[in-house]
Amino acid sequence: MPAVLIARQLVKRKNFASKNSGVIVVFCIVGAIAILLVSLWIHKKIAAKRKASNMI
Repeated sequence: MPAVLIARQLVKRKNFASKNSGVIVVFCIVGAIAILLVSLWIHKKIAAKRKASNMI
């Protein structure tokens, strides 16, 4: 029965995150740094717009 075989294969799968915790940690650190850099860039653009509008 194919359904039983598919169910057994799904049960046999291991959790990638638990086996490779280092990869997940690096991914989270890189993601956090990327979010920080993007937010700093956005803040810089908003500050430049505010400064330009105050000079007029």
